Amino acid sequence: MSIKRNGEPEEKNRVEGGTLYLVATPIGNLADLSERAIKVLGEVDFIAAEDTRNSMRLLTHLGISKPMISYFEHNKRERGPVIADRLAAGESCALITDAGTPAISDPGEDLVALCAQRGIPVTHIPGACAAIVALTLSGLPTGRFVFDGFLPVAKAERRERLAELAGETRTVILHEAPHKLRATLDDLVEALGDRPIALCRELTKRNEEIMRTTLSGAVEYYRTHDPRGEYVLVLAGGEKRSAAADEAFWQEMTPEAHVAYYEAQGASRMDAMKKAARDRGMSKSALYSLLLQGKEQGQG
Repeated sequence: MSIKRNGEPEEKNRVEGGTLYLVATPIGNLADLSERAIKVLGEVDFIAAEDTRNSMRLLTHLGISKPMISYFEHNKRERGPVIADRLAAGESCALITDAGTPAISDPGEDLVALCAQRGIPVTHIPGACAAIVALTLSGLPTGRFVFDGFLPVAKAERRERLAELAGETRTVILHEAPHKLRATLDDLVEALGDRPIALCRELTKRNEEIMRTTLSGAVEYYRTHDPRGEYVLVLAGGEKRSAAADEAFWQEMTPEAHVAYYEAQGASRMDAMKKAARDRGMSKSALYSLLLQGKEQGQG
């Protein structure tokens, strides 16, 4: 943004060659697309889209016809350098996702990193972001929060992530698909205990729904109701433990009991050993030796 001589800000509206534009698209209501976003989409040399078919419908609605290239999770390694090369050659590009802000829980972050490495200018055209919309509607604290996207699918990684979230005191924002919602709610209540949650779906659309309840209440509700639409889950943070409590809880435990404590929270054997070793201020190998000694003494 430049500054006029009279002190009034002058908006930077001219599309410049060799620049990547991150353009946020509506998450449901097409009226949320800004005039600046429409102008940029209409003036760039080409558009990189998560799904060119979905994006074509948006562009057709806007009366915009532009060359498009697909850019998504499974082709980002191949297409990222192609897009960067075109930018380096002086073309301008708008990156859009199916809905919301590019580079948030989205492979756009890799393209931005690539452009940063190559000294290619990147700028952002602000707009809707489902995580922030849900946070503001949740009724939960917004001063400090953490966005964790989708939980891992692999069981070991999922247990580890849930164990991390169990100790998180900030408001937590997650995304979830409808067909996975029930399993995720079950995992959350088991790992985190019961706590307030807001389940947000169909944001900005006619059937927008914000359910403010508890994890146990959500589990009970969806036993008899089918999840529909994409969800943003906003969870209250856990209670903050004092440093003294964190330090003291394992003092009377044997090394084996210490490891078992973390396993009971859902951590794998290896992750539980890492956590216990960190608590005790020792290496994992040193803790492993203690575990072996305890087993040998028990056998003796």
